[in-house]
Formats: sequence, structure tokens, C-alpha cells
Amino acid sequence: MIPVSIAPMMDWTDRHYRYFARRLTRHTFLYTEMITASAIIHGDRDRLLAFHPDEHPISLQLGGDDPEGLARAVAIAEAHGYDEYNLNVGCPSDRVQDGNFGACLMADPDHVADLVRAMRSATDRPVTVKHRIGIDGRETYQEMRDFVDIVAAAGVTNFTVHARIAILQGLNPKQNRSIPPIRYEDVYRLKQERPYLKIELNGEVKTVAAVREHLRHVDAVMIGRAAYANPSILAYLDREIFHDTRAGIVTREEVVRGMLPYLDQVVAEGTPPRRVFNHMLGLFSARPGARSWKRHLSGRLPDLPPRDILENALLSVPENVRREPLSIAAGVT
Repeated sequence: MIPVSIAPMMDWTDRHYRYFARRLTRHTFLYTEMITASAIIHGDRDRLLAFHPDEHPISLQLGGDDPEGLARAVAIAEAHGYDEYNLNVGCPSDRVQDGNFGACLMADPDHVADLVRAMRSATDRPVTVKHRIGIDGRETYQEMRDFVDIVAAAGVTNFTVHARIAILQGLNPKQNRSIPPIRYEDVYRLKQERPYLKIELNGEVKTVAAVREHLRHVDAVMIGRAAYANPSILAYLDREIFHDTRAGIVTREEVVRGMLPYLDQVVAEGTPPRRVFNHMLGLFSARPGARSWKRHLSGRLPDLPPRDILENALLSVPENVRREPLSIAAGVT
């Protein structure tokens, strides 16, 4: 299990974000957004599943509650070369519940075991599960451990555990990220009592120091919005966690210029430039010029070639800031 990953986030961790993230980190494990099995079976498979070779290592996160459908989706995805398949058993949204998948599946661990058996039958790659420490009515540590034991018996060895319960009735997804109390000790205990499993912790991890502390207790740590809001943390992770001595030497200007060929390509294919720009807004977070950078790339975009818009945004940042190493950043340590 790779010790740090970036969480799968709907509308955030699309292929444009992942390509941008790889300009900053070579080692952090990446996930797709959750994609439903039915969308892969019936939809535009190439659009949903395509990714750039630079994105490796990468996991395809799937949503669904039908064993046959999930097996078919994995079989279809095999041609694209994903490194892993992950089953979403953690999303609390109403839309996901209406489809009878996501966190509500924790109420039926035997069914989850059937789902992962079906997925494993279609691939030789690892099949993993991302879940909560509990849901309404199943909130105890013992119930969470029983869930893990049943799913592990179906051949899963890697679990990503969000250290909050999901309250499926009465809270929306945003509230479920903050209102239920965080219970890191439950995730630590799971690793202690099931040392033969690989356990990754997720939830409110915002700094490299926090990653380092959690790694004293578990095998891996998943970071979500903190990495998106301040992408510089990714270079810190490569240097401080993966011990890559080259990490952080690259400048923000080099990161931006490294995006230009990709921007040209995807815009030529019909992608609105804003789909790429939005993921880059935090690159200068907490540095002089951050406000000007964001202003150039958001709101009403000028009628210019997208490459020129990005170049102008870069030039609006003080030269000493855009050319400083990524190891100079605020709020990530």
C-alpha cells in the first residue's frame, strides 16, 4: 500500500486534476472520481475511463450494488490499465443512497462481500474498499470491525477508513464531513487488532505533520480537500514522506509551463479551458500574487487563446514568487 493518496472527490479529481497533480507529485497514489458501474456499461466508456499514462499509479473507484454489473465494469476497465479497483462504501449523498450504494451498503456487509468477490473475478489487480467507521444504527467499533472481517474474508486486504460515521438521514455530504465527531482511535485500533490488513486513514488530514503522525499507527493516509486547496502540499509529501530528494526543487512557473502542452491538447479535443484552470487555482495559495493568479483564471475569461490566459495569469505573479522552489510554501507543514 502506497503511504499517501489523494481522495476520490466528485467533480474534483477528474483527469485534468490528476494530470496537474502529477506535475507536483510522482509518488502519491491517485483515484478517479467515483464512476458508477452502469455508467461504464451503458455510457461513453472512453470518456469515463481514459487517463494519461503519467497518472500512474491510479485506482478506479466504482459505485454500484449489483455484483454482475460491477464485474462487467471492471472487465471493461481492464483494457485501460488501472492499477487498482476501489469500491465506494462511504459516500453518504442522497443520490448515491437512491441507487443503493455508497455508505448505505455498510448495513449489509455480506452483500459487500459478494460485490468484491464479483469484482475480483474480473481482474488480477487489487480490489480495495473505502468505507466509514459506521452509519446510522451501526455506529460502534465492533460493528465496523465485523464489517471489515466479513469483507476481508472475500479477499480484500486493503481498506481506506473515513474516521467519521455517515449519518444518512438528516445530514448532507458536506455536513457529514464535519458534524459527526472524528474517531481516529477506531482506525488505529482496527490496525492494531487486524495487523495483517493494510489500513489507510481518511478524514481531516491537512498537513504533512498530520500525515507523519497518522503513519505511526496505520499503513497509509488519504488527503482530500487540503491537497486540492493548496497543491504545494503534494511536493512536500514527495520530499518528506517518500524521501524524494528532488521533490520541491521544481518551481511553480515550471509547473504551469508543464501544463501548457496538455492544455493545448485537451482544448483542441473540445474541453473548456476552465475545466483545467479550476484545478490550478490553489497553486499560489498563501503566496504573494495568489489573488491576481485566481482573478485571471476565474470569472469571465478573456477572449484569448487558453495558453495566453494561463501565461498572463502566471506573469501577474511576482517573478520571485513564481520562480521560487515549491519547497517554499505556507500552511502545509
